[in-house]
Amino acid sequence: MNFTQKQVSEILAQLLEEENGLNTVLKLTMEALMKSERTEHNISNGDLSNGYRPRKAYGNGQMLELKVPRTRHGNFYPIILGLLKNQEFEAHNIAFHLYKSGLTTEQVGEVFGEIYGSHYSTSQISRMFERARGEVSEWLNRPLNDYYPIIYGDAVFIPTRRGDSVSKEAYFTVLGVRPDRTREVLGIYNYPTESCNHWAAIFESLKGRGVREIGLFVSDSLPGIEDSVAKHFSQTSIQLCIVHLQRTLLKEVKPKHKGELSEDFKEVFYRNDSGDSIEAAKVRFAALCDKWAKQYSYFRGRKTNERNDYYFTYLQYDYRIRSMIYSTNWIERLNRDYKRTTRMRGALPNPESTMLLLGGVAMSRKAYNKKVPYLDCEEEKFRWE
Repeated sequence: MNFTQKQVSEILAQLLEEENGLNTVLKLTMEALMKSERTEHNISNGDLSNGYRPRKAYGNGQMLELKVPRTRHGNFYPIILGLLKNQEFEAHNIAFHLYKSGLTTEQVGEVFGEIYGSHYSTSQISRMFERARGEVSEWLNRPLNDYYPIIYGDAVFIPTRRGDSVSKEAYFTVLGVRPDRTREVLGIYNYPTESCNHWAAIFESLKGRGVREIGLFVSDSLPGIEDSVAKHFSQTSIQLCIVHLQRTLLKEVKPKHKGELSEDFKEVFYRNDSGDSIEAAKVRFAALCDKWAKQYSYFRGRKTNERNDYYFTYLQYDYRIRSMIYSTNWIERLNRDYKRTTRMRGALPNPESTMLLLGGVAMSRKAYNKKVPYLDCEEEKFRWE
């Protein structure tokens, strides 16, 4: 049938006035375009029509069920499907962005239901993350530089379901400073508990991905961590986190003494005094232990602890960068982002889901692409580009 332009306009107007009329027009228009394109394809390529196949696409408030033309040779792909694929890719990116920002799969489904007018189950939303799973996995296993001036390591504990039980499992983050003074998360690793044996496995993984030399390793005070570092990177200096030490000491005193002990602690670990030295800091720390040992016996053993030396390593470096290397604060900030993302969910359904979330958060840290100022003040112990 041949219609005049006026008749076509009247038909469209009538359709648009009906419920979901806009989607009906969209569906008819897209199917007509694809059918016309197939006709041109057949003429140009000597091909023949071969029915249709179903294809879903997002419409205005609901999902559209399209009939996509097929050809006998099977090499016909309508241009408009490429546009729809881009739209689908963007929708999947939005879904994962909402998910890693703190929404649950159920909440993401509700948002998409409001936008597209169709119910999305948690399993449908989860399937949208397939591309993200591949990207996160590839990113977490990518090749690394052979040299990192500084690497930080720390663990965060997140409630995770494993089998039929839920417990807080350790998720280790390794953050590296590149020779160009930018930062990158080198890896995220999951183990049910935190131990130096797990760090040994992490170092093996880093070596397998290309790391050959580390200038300084900054870590929490996990017992035995220095042995794991020495085994795999024997020339690496070690700085144990001073903030972790402070937390450990504060746990040993009554609440009424915490404020005074914190003030004493500040007088031991200076960060910006160019004239300070390891020897002077050790004397101050011994005095702190002597003072508090009068009330708490723990401090007697703390004074002579053989690991104490690792807390003063930062004083060997230029005073202008000491505040950047005396603790694992850079990872602590990332850990807070992890917890913000996982807090609304309670227990994560499995370790794989947790790794997807943490990897997504770590990959989006744009601030790591900025060069950290003053790091290159230390020219003797680190090699900078």
